[in-house]
Amino acid sequence: QVQLVESGGGLVQPGGSLRLSCVASGFTLDDYAIGWFRQAPGKEREGVSCISSSDGGTYYADSVMGRFTISRDNAKNTLYLQMTNLKPEDTAVYYCAKRYLYCSGDGLQYEGYGRGTQVTVSS
Repeated sequence: QVQLVESGGGLVQPGGSLRLSCVASGFTLDDYAIGWFRQAPGKEREGVSCISSSDGGTYYADSVMGRFTISRDNAKNTLYLQMTNLKPEDTAVYYCAKRYLYCSGDGLQYEGYGRGTQVTVSS
């Protein structure tokens, strides 16, 4: 069964850090790009970051560039999103999803979205 499970969210003060994890099962992680997405209440889902399968190329939304870092450990079937200098506007449910080989800016081209993990940035 193909599954992606996100974890690591929580409540953090502005300027704080969190590391999200995405554990993959049921497929060969090496063959897939993994994207992180988020959705805030009343807003559309937006792409945050992606890491490709082939060359490990990484991509970031302008809003998180320089603050978030995506990485993957294929041996552990796990993806990470290290988030630093968090801002209240980063508050959202964060999801990971997969796409064969390469990243895409279109979230509809991804599959296997998990249930997400809530990130709340508030003082």
